[in-house]
Amino acid sequence: MNDDLWLEQLADMPLEESILAPSCLKSRVYSALIVAAEAEGPLLPLTDTKQAGRGLCVFEHLVQILPSPDAVQSFQYCKICHARVLGERVEKAPIFWPCCPYSEFQNR
Repeated sequence: MNDDLWLEQLADMPLEESILAPSCLKSRVYSALIVAAEAEGPLLPLTDTKQAGRGLCVFEHLVQILPSPDAVQSFQYCKICHARVLGERVEKAPIFWPCCPYSEFQNR
């Protein structure tokens, strides 16, 4: 079976709880995507990110309101946040911050 046909059949399947990816895997994939995005170049400053419609987590919001240079505003704070560590290692981790991608991945 060729890959295109297989992917079309997979896309047509109804979503069931049993085939959804675990939150730990989603968190690891998100972390890898962020590392890849940083390798391409600097990320948007937090102010621009917020204006583009993405919410900021509590830590990003704190940094965003501080007077700081673009290098500080463009840093990916998820890399040093304990929510990332919990999200990548604990299923149904106790992360409840609004706008935290690792919190949004938890299967609740």
